[in-house]
Amino acid sequence: MPKKTIKKKLVLKKEVKVFLNKLLISIIIFLIALISVKKTPTLKTVIKDKIYEDSFKFITIKNIYEKYFGNFLSPTVSKETTPVFNEKISYQKINKYKDGVELTVNENYLVPVIESGIVVYIGEKEDYGYTIIVEQVNGIDVSYSNINPIDIKIYDYVEKGSLLGESKSNNLYLVFQKNGEYLDYKKYI
Repeated sequence: MPKKTIKKKLVLKKEVKVFLNKLLISIIIFLIALISVKKTPTLKTVIKDKIYEDSFKFITIKNIYEKYFGNFLSPTVSKETTPVFNEKISYQKINKYKDGVELTVNENYLVPVIESGIVVYIGEKEDYGYTIIVEQVNGIDVSYSNINPIDIKIYDYVEKGSLLGESKSNNLYLVFQKNGEYLDYKKYI
């Protein structure tokens, strides 16, 4: 093979490698940009305002894209969500029980969270049964006992009124504590 042909092939291979490297780096930068936009709402706003809305070159591309595919930065789906379950504690009868209170509720009662907080305990407690303890935003720990949790894990944040679980019978036990001291349930139910 002549030297010129070998030299041309080597140059061509080198150019292809350079092109593929540039393409790979461009793809990585593009993916990092997409992840950043997804994780940082303010970055998404900046890109939308400065590039997507104002850049003359990009406006042409944007108009063509929207004509055939729709708007990708402002979807028509509503961002507002409405909770499916937003309840308050309801019961038929209330009795003092050990350090807290026993509520008589309907069989398989869906137990709502009294106040937003973080789940700090899930497990069995003697004389109470299966228990979930929520450390509320106001600093009070509430133990919900005799309950089957519904897709709740330790350290989950639960919103006020959201579904915590289902009562195992028609009894639900609540205990209110702050700094190791038991509190009077009447202030919180």
